Amino acid sequence: MSDATERPADADAWADACAEDLASEKARRRAEYGPPPGSAGDELRKLFGAVADKVNEFQSSLPGVAAQSAVQQLVNQAKSAVEPVLQRNPQVFDHLAAAGGELLAAYRSAVEGQERRWTQGPEKPSDSAKDSGPAKKSGDPRDDEPGDGEHIDLD
Repeated sequence: MSDATERPADADAWADACAEDLASEKARRRAEYGPPPGSAGDELRKLFGAVADKVNEFQSSLPGVAAQSAVQQLVNQAKSAVEPVLQRNPQVFDHLAAAGGELLAAYRSAVEGQERRWTQGPEKPSDSAKDSGPAKKSGDPRDDEPGDGEHIDLD
């Protein structure tokens, strides 16, 4: 028999050791960084709860009973619209959060590229590009290379 069939307990021991290491690493991270955030749906529920609490605090400073009831009604409508979606499809908000992260990364990449072009100025073609033929014109006068300057004597 091979070693793998003679000692099946080794595979179990390896799996147990990996599980223990993973559990200890999770405990260390939880101690260092706090509990991990919940799903996007749970975080949205917490957000609505926090907003509702703040609205209740500020209601006393709002002038008039009508304004207070309008704000409370708005918060209740928002909660009642989102809660059924969270209950039926909690993964929807996880996907929306992931899509938002991807959009933010794409926007950041585009902005960083544009900022890099602004700060570096126009690129000057290399000597080999000058020899290969005429450069493409973009129509932007800033892209034109400055010509050989003529010395002007001011004295």
